Formats: sequence, structure tokens, C-alpha cells
Amino acid sequence: MLSNKIEACLWLTRLFTIFATVNYFFGLLSDSPHLLSYYQKVLLSNAITSALRLHQRVPNFQFTREYFGQLFLEDSAHYLIYSILFITSGTISMAILPLFLYALLHAQAYTKQLLNLIGPSSLSLVRNLLSKLEQNQVNILRFIACSEIFLMPAIILTFFTGQGSLFLPFLYYRFLSLRYSSRRNPYCKQLFCELRMSAESLCSGETCPQFIRSIVHKIISIICRLAPY
Repeated sequence: MLSNKIEACLWLTRLFTIFATVNYFFGLLSDSPHLLSYYQKVLLSNAITSALRLHQRVPNFQFTREYFGQLFLEDSAHYLIYSILFITSGTISMAILPLFLYALLHAQAYTKQLLNLIGPSSLSLVRNLLSKLEQNQVNILRFIACSEIFLMPAIILTFFTGQGSLFLPFLYYRFLSLRYSSRRNPYCKQLFCELRMSAESLCSGETCPQFIRSIVHKIISIICRLAPY
């Protein structure tokens, strides 16, 4: 850990994200007075994680258009923006779910490295849990992408109920555009495509009323026009 301090710090911040998220959801069940505090801690720890990861991926800061263009291609930049967006807005429980799952996925790889250094047969129960997590990595990434997509209607709903900001849907749309165009994570684009095909398939049935078919096709058309190319 001392030989690679940034990786060790990333591991610790991800563990803290997991810890704060678990405390937040347990707090929901028990109506804890510290809910907002845990919510903000999740977002803050993820912001630190994203900033550290961004420093690894794009070091040597430069105040140039080319540098910022490269910066916003990085997934860690997307989630740094994401953390800032939600830490300054109202509490939306669904917003911290992707952060929790990403922290789990990335922390398991480093934890496995540490366990291998401790001993090949150490903490077998933890190893089994880490292996299960690794085996389901694709499913977890697809679930994260689905959460990113369905967070948009949740944000719009919070605005109409008076709990959200007017600007948050527009800012979140920019985040979602970045995720759609991600070079390293294709799942957001794949899920959009699969959801479109599923919606079109359901609407093509004879039992689907014409007005519902028209509404769905209009929504698909609007989303397609908003998609980045």
C-alpha cells in the first residue's frame, strides 16, 4: 500500500463510499436523523475517488481546450460532475446506488490483491464473496447503466413535486450524454438501444391501444433527437 499510495487511497475512499451507503440505507429503515449526512458523505467520497482517478488518467493539468477535451472523455470526470450535481441538490436515494456498486466493483480487485499478498488461502469467505462479485460484473454494470437512465425521470418527478431544482434535469442530461458517448463503458448506449427495441416490440402488438403507441413513438423520437452522435 505504501509503494502505491494513490491506489491505496482509492481503495480506502471506495470502502468509505460502501460504508456510508450501507449506513444511509439502514438509516432509511430506522428513520435516522443522520440521513443527509451519510448521503453527502457518499457523494463526497465518490468525488474524491473520481478526482484521484482522474489525476491518474490525465496528469499534468493544462488550461487548454485539448486538455479539457481529453478530460471529459474520462469516466472518472463524468462521475466527478455527477457527485457535484447531487451534493448540491436535494436527497435522491437512487442517485447513490451507482456509486455504491462502482465502489464495490473497483474495491474488490484491490482487496483481492491484498489477500493474495497476505496468503493464497487467507479469508476464504471474503474470497468467495469477491469471486461472486467478479462473476457478476457485467450484470452489475448493466444495472448501473439502467440506474443512470431511469434516474432522469426520477429527477423530473422530484422537480414537479417541488423537491428538485429546475436546472438539475438539464445538467443531468449533459452527464447522461457523456455516459452515452463513453469510450470505456458501452453499457449505457446498449441499454438505450435495448429499451428502445423492447418498447417498439410492445407497441407493435395488436392489443396495444393506438394512443399509447403514438405516445411511445413520440417519446422515442424525442430521445433519439437528444442522443449525442
